Amino acid sequence: MVASTTRLPVTVITGFLGAGKTTVLRHLLRQSQQRLAVLVNEFGEVGIDGQLLRSCQVCDEEEEATTPTIVELANGCLCCTVQDDFLPTMEAVLQQADQLDGIVIETSGLALPEPLLKAFQWPEIRHRTRVSGVVTVVDGESLARGEVVGDVSLLEQQRAADPSLDHDDGIDELFDEQLEQADLVLISRADRLTALQQQQAAQHLEQRSHHPGVMSLAISQGQVDPQLLLGLSRAEAATATHGGHDHDHDHHDHHHPELDSASLQLRGFWHQQGLEPLLVAAIESMGLLRLKGRIPIEGKALALQVQAVGRRLDCWYEDDQGDPDQLNLVLIGRSPDATSLALELKALQASIQR
Repeated sequence: MVASTTRLPVTVITGFLGAGKTTVLRHLLRQSQQRLAVLVNEFGEVGIDGQLLRSCQVCDEEEEATTPTIVELANGCLCCTVQDDFLPTMEAVLQQADQLDGIVIETSGLALPEPLLKAFQWPEIRHRTRVSGVVTVVDGESLARGEVVGDVSLLEQQRAADPSLDHDDGIDELFDEQLEQADLVLISRADRLTALQQQQAAQHLEQRSHHPGVMSLAISQGQVDPQLLLGLSRAEAATATHGGHDHDHDHHDHHHPELDSASLQLRGFWHQQGLEPLLVAAIESMGLLRLKGRIPIEGKALALQVQAVGRRLDCWYEDDQGDPDQLNLVLIGRSPDATSLALELKALQASIQR
C-alpha cells in the first residue's frame, strides 16, 4: 500500500506491428476527456505513429487543456533502451504531473512488456506512477487463421531496422510474453470476421494464453470505451466521489455491445482484511474488465483506492477529498452486479463487527 500523494496511472498498449495499436490509441485520444501524456515507441526512417497521432487531434482553444503531450521514443525498441531512453523521458514527463491525468505508452511490436513494467520500480518514478493496466492488441484476422501476426516479413523488417534490439525472441515467444503480461486483450478487426471466425480467434487466443482467466474483448476500428483503458474521467470520478448518496444505488449504463456498467454506493467503514479476496472473486465471477472506486477503512484517515483492469488489482491509500464514510465503486464488464456485491460487502462488514 502507498499512502498520501497521488500517483499518475499508466496504461501500456502492446502488440505486434499491424495488430491495430495505433488505431486503438487514436480512438482513445479522440474520445477521452483526460489530459494525457502519450509515449510512442517507433523508430526507423519515419516515426509514422507519432505523425498520425498528432494529425488526429482537432482542437480549438477550449479543448486545448485535453490536448495530449506526445513524446516519440525513437531510439529503438523500448524494452532494450529502458535506462537510456525511457527513464529520463518519464522523469521529464513527470515534471508536469500536476497538469496530467495519466500516461499512455504504446510499445513497438518487438517490445517485451516485462522489462518496461519492471522499470516502474525505478526509485525516481515508483512513488509517482502506478501501472493501471497492460493492454495487448492482437490481430483478429490472423488469429482466426491460427496465426499470431498478419505480416511476418514486416515484423522481421522492423527487427532488422533496430540496431538497439538485444533480444532475439521468436515471434511465438514474443506473442506469448505479450499475453503473459496482459490485463486486457483486444481482438482487433472483429467487423471483418464472421461469427465462426470470431469464435476461432477467441479459441486460438485461449489456447495460447498462460492465464486462461485474462479478459478479452473483440473490437472494430479501434473502438473501445476509454473507461476500460484509462478508468474514469475526472468528471465521472468527481461525480462518484461526491455523489453523497445515503442509500444503495445500482445504475446500469450501456458502453459496448458486450459490456454493461454498474455503480455502487454504500455508507460505512470496512476493515481491509478480506476485502481484496472479495473483490478478486467479484472480478472473476462477473467477468469484470474494470473495477474502480474508493472504500472507507476503519481507523484510516485516507480512503482505500481500488483500481482493477482484468486480473490486475491495485489498492492504495490516498486523500481524494471524498466523504469519509462513503464507499463508491464502478463496475464495467459482461455481467456487473452491484446488488450482489453490495450484499457481500455488507456481510463482510457485519462479520468483522461481530
